[in-house]
Formats: sequence, structure tokens, C-alpha cells
Amino acid sequence: MASRYSSISQAGKSDCFVACGEQRLNLPADFVSTITKTFGAEGEQFLANLPALIKEASVRWGLTDVQAVPNLSYNFVACATLPSPLAPLPSGEGNVVLKIGVPRDELTSEMAALKVFNGNGACQLIDCDEEKGFLLLERLHPGRMLAQLDDDEEATRIAAEVMKRIWRRVGARHVVPLHQSFIQLSDWFDGLKRLREMFTGGTGPLDEKLVARVERSTKDFFAENQNPVLMHGDLHHFNILSSARGWLVIDPKGVIGPACYEVGPYMMNPWGELPRGVNFKVRMKKRIDILHEHLGFERERIVEWSLAHAILSAWWGIEDNTGWKYSMVCAELFGGLK
Repeated sequence: MASRYSSISQAGKSDCFVACGEQRLNLPADFVSTITKTFGAEGEQFLANLPALIKEASVRWGLTDVQAVPNLSYNFVACATLPSPLAPLPSGEGNVVLKIGVPRDELTSEMAALKVFNGNGACQLIDCDEEKGFLLLERLHPGRMLAQLDDDEEATRIAAEVMKRIWRRVGARHVVPLHQSFIQLSDWFDGLKRLREMFTGGTGPLDEKLVARVERSTKDFFAENQNPVLMHGDLHHFNILSSARGWLVIDPKGVIGPACYEVGPYMMNPWGELPRGVNFKVRMKKRIDILHEHLGFERERIVEWSLAHAILSAWWGIEDNTGWKYSMVCAELFGGLK
């Protein structure tokens, strides 16, 4: 996963077709398992209430032709038609996306980030309800994922330019009012303390030298960070889509911290598909050169933040019981880059 509650789609074990007004849902087994494992009793209640929630959102916004997407992960997502748009859509069409999640801080942070981005470099948030966990979003057309580009160097250039478009200085006028809604990156890395607690001061299956290296580097990076930004927080190949307005991001986490962290999730993706050995080093060197050129970050800093994110992702995999091995493979590979 790219970050906690990552939006990377997972293939379901059964088809999922949901029509507006239906009271029974045929949800993918993987989606049901993810929701219950992640959110416990609250997740079970969410699943039980989901038909009613879909109906409520559909009636509220006048949605028709509500059809769930085939691959669901941590939220219910469906395409729908908005006959009478609440506001002019950037695409000029009535096709929208309905997203319903377990109400939580991360979902509130996503809503706040989309409000700040206001369609600049991101899909447009049309309306939302924090209490209910509803988001009504612009649907991007054609919606091709960056992961579908064969040219990795071109994909990296696109990602870098998208990063620059969405980043906002925390001191900026339009970010301050929503500041308390956002996730603090330092809080994510404070979570590594729980790794030490779980393994009585050790790091369990994770390489202790690499974990210690991340603990030192992130402490220094946070101490010296004088210009934090609001960033996506989970920017990877599956969260950057093509549209009539260019390449845009979806599913932002709404994270505040040093901007260079943003490259970490990107460097680990496409998830599970990175080459190993010499080919890995060649690809990463090209990516680092492009990110350095477009974003101005020192190459060493790009490597250290990539390593830091990989270790953090591995820890989340342990804590959430969602798997840590791929993240640790990436961490070891990043740790060996010169």
C-alpha cells in the first residue's frame, strides 16, 4: 500500500453491481474483509447501513444510474449521473462519482484538501457531508491512470508537474482556516514508536538498521522544515488520472509536512511491479534525476524520503495485518541506492 488506507484498487472475488434504490448489495469479498479488518465493529455497521446510505445520497443529490466501480478498497465508490448539476462541472458533463466512507479524520482531511485544491490539479469536489462520510466528485474523462503509461520517464515528469500544481504553503490564506482538518506527517512517523513498543524495543521482521536510519533522518528533516506544505500524501500512479483538463489527482489524504515526502509513495509504485536488482537501480536513478530537475530536491533527500515511506508502509502492514514484505523489499532497495 502506498499509505494507510491506500486507495490502490484490489480485485474483488465477486462482481459488484449496485443500482440506485436496491436494498441488497453484492459486495466483493475483499472489500468486505478490508472494511471489517480495518474498522472493526464500526466497519460492520457501515456495511450493514450501506444500502440506506447509497439511497440517502442518491435522493439528496438527485443521482441516477448509480453503478459501483468493480474494484473497491477502503471506501464505497460508484459512478452516477447528476441530471441537474449543483454547480457547473469543469468537464461540462453530468457524470459524477459518489464516494461513501466510514466517517473518520482521514476522510475529513480528504474533503478539506479537495476544497483547498478547488479543481486546480485535482478532481473537483462538488459537495460533501463530513458527518455522513459522503463525497460527490467530478468524474474524470477519459480517466486513464498514470500506471497505464509505458514510458516511466514521461510518467515521472507528469507526476512531478502535478505535485507542483497541488502543493499549497501552510501559511497561505486559503489553507489556514482548514489547518486543523489535515493530517500531520509527523504524526504518521510517530507511529514508528509503536513498532518499537510491539517488539520490546526491537523492530520485529523489519531491518533494524534501516528503521534506525529512518528514525534519524526524519527527526532531522522535521526539525529543519521551515516551509511545510499541504500535499496529497498518497500520490502514486493509480491516483493520477487523465482528463480534459490534463492530468489530475484523486483521493488526496490531505497531509501537512516537508514536500519531499510526496515522492515516497510515487517511488514505490506501480505497486508490486517494480523491477529488482540492476534494473531497479537504473529506473530509480532516472526517476531521481527527473524529480531533482523538476522539483529541485537534492538526490540524497529523495532517496531518504523514499526509504522513510517504505519503512512506514511496512510498519502499517504489520499493524493492520495487510502485509509488509513488498514494502520491506522496496526499503532494502532504496537503502542500497547511492
